[in-house]
Amino acid sequence: MQNKNDVVCFCPLEGIIDVISKKWALLIINAIGNYGSLRFNKLMKELQGISPKTLADTLKQLQEEELLKRESFAEIPPRVEYSLTKDGEGLREAVIPILKWAATRQCSKKKCSATYNKIPAHRIKTESLRKMRMRRQGSDSGLTRLSHPA
Repeated sequence: MQNKNDVVCFCPLEGIIDVISKKWALLIINAIGNYGSLRFNKLMKELQGISPKTLADTLKQLQEEELLKRESFAEIPPRVEYSLTKDGEGLREAVIPILKWAATRQCSKKKCSATYNKIPAHRIKTESLRKMRMRRQGSDSGLTRLSHPA
């Protein structure tokens, strides 16, 4: 007899998969994760080739899914910074095993494609992952977390 705890379904992916499967979404998550927080123009530089409208739309969708937070500062000129929420950090960490798996596939002939090689945000800075993990461990409220190798 199968235990209910042994079953995992795809239902939680409904909605979120539509957002994170878009071309730029995971690159945005990674770019912000690499730096901790970024402003719009710095994101544009990190994501060479993205249009301002696509970036703005994707940022909004990621905020709606509570993967990013947007902080406005009451300054002149106005300043806005984007950072990852705990869910955004978790997503960024969860993608690493998929990337490692994809890199080991026999049909994968080269490490970085010409398309992504031009985009600085296509590389995960492992130091930022270590810092993120340390922050999360310090603020953990007894929740069980999956650990993923870096």
